[in-house]
Amino acid sequence: MEFCYKKIFETVEELNEPIPATITGVIPSWLGGSLLRMGPGQFEVGGEPFNHLFDGQALIHKFDLKNGQVTYYRRFIRTDAYVRAMTENRVVITEFGTAAYPDPCKNIFSRFFTYFKGIEVTDNCLVNIYPIGEDFYAVTETNYITKVDPDSLETLKKVDLCKYLSVNGVTAHPHTEADGTVYNIGNCFGKNMSLAYNIVKIPPAQGDESEPLEKSKVVVQIPSSERLKPSYVHSFGMTDNYFVFVEQPVKINLLKFLSAWSIRGASYMDCFESNYSMGTWFHLATKDPAAYMSSHKFRASAFNLFHHINSYEDQGFIVVDLCTWKGHDFVYNYLYLANVKEEWEEVKKAATRAPQPEVRRYVLPLDIHREEQGKNLVSLSYTTATAVLHSDGTIWLEPEVLFSGPRQAFEFPQINYSQRRGKEYSFAYGLGLNHFIPDKIVKLNVQTKETWVWQEEDCYPSEPLFVPTPGATEEDDGVLLSIVVKPGAERPGFLLVLDAMKLTELSRAEVNTIIPVTLHGVYKP
Repeated sequence: MEFCYKKIFETVEELNEPIPATITGVIPSWLGGSLLRMGPGQFEVGGEPFNHLFDGQALIHKFDLKNGQVTYYRRFIRTDAYVRAMTENRVVITEFGTAAYPDPCKNIFSRFFTYFKGIEVTDNCLVNIYPIGEDFYAVTETNYITKVDPDSLETLKKVDLCKYLSVNGVTAHPHTEADGTVYNIGNCFGKNMSLAYNIVKIPPAQGDESEPLEKSKVVVQIPSSERLKPSYVHSFGMTDNYFVFVEQPVKINLLKFLSAWSIRGASYMDCFESNYSMGTWFHLATKDPAAYMSSHKFRASAFNLFHHINSYEDQGFIVVDLCTWKGHDFVYNYLYLANVKEEWEEVKKAATRAPQPEVRRYVLPLDIHREEQGKNLVSLSYTTATAVLHSDGTIWLEPEVLFSGPRQAFEFPQINYSQRRGKEYSFAYGLGLNHFIPDKIVKLNVQTKETWVWQEEDCYPSEPLFVPTPGATEEDDGVLLSIVVKPGAERPGFLLVLDAMKLTELSRAEVNTIIPVTLHGVYKP
């Protein structure tokens, strides 16, 4: 592999207006709408580099498809983090892996008082964008989300979720039901000051002028395995009748954070620590009426988890498909920009030391018979996953492996969400990471384990979004949309349109500007 993947981690300028794309192939006539994507776009300020992949300032990208024409547009989100960094020409608000230092112009007394105010939480919404009611919000994982105009890409307003909900923040991966109801999960302080996880529900837009957020509420609370240390949570699972929460051995230690911060300025990365003894815990809650199922104590060996693929109920079991990374070492430790911008040999060496990726299926039995101790409870005919009841009442889970290759991750998973979320399904689409560098798009049949791959030399794709063909009955009848970067090319950025069935190229729309890495996004019809 060449060395030009560096380019997807370099600062770009925003555009003053949408630019036209050069189209090859044929874009399906029914495909009209906008692909909206979020990612970092400014990787240093005032000569100070941002350290981590999740620190760069939020840039919103849009490919517009209208009657066979395609345009590309991007703007920086005017977050407080961005505006103040631009104004003062330094890192003002602490980001995920970059500490902001006190203003050098202030004297010791005003610095002292700033210190006691505590650190300001970042609103740098570089991770994802999704609709709530009629509005679109760009998000990260803190309590601040940012309302944006999906057409002009203008920044509309900063929203503090703490005003509406008792959470310290929510994930960038909500679940949305057909009627527009949004569910999410976040850390919070529960009963008697111990930490817990809250699942929140935001109702759909009511037609009147009221904000759906005003009517949002916590529906169920899940206790933390460790009173003062919640686990890092990035996504969760939802079936028709259950919530699935996987509690991983990557813990947030607030005391560690405070002590690091008082000594030298700390970033969010300073809070994380691994728990070497707990393994991984699975929790279930019913959806309606919402209640935590405290008697179901599922345990598995240690893994990191960022993305749930899908979960569904089948004959008294819940099937949970996950993109895992083996072990308790935190994967984000390997996503510092200095690491991913190294020479290829160095990138490979680092990935060899990192947790290994694996797509896994876990199966959780709903009815637990005491007399079945020591025996496998999973009777589904199609899986090798097992669940065994131990004498202490815990149920030990072993997975079925759906996809595994050395340093080859199937990540940023997507499915035919509108048709298959929470239901039995066959296909997942993902971004193939080769030693953490994105170099292919992969389709996985989760039932047969068959894979299809799209790959091109010196091309770095992003998370593929599935758009179903109108009126389709087949699960994989549709297209995949991905933004691909080809750094050496005359037109280095393009929107790739693939046939989701065969993973063959239908079309590409190329623009003469480079496009930095994007994380997640949404297709707006």
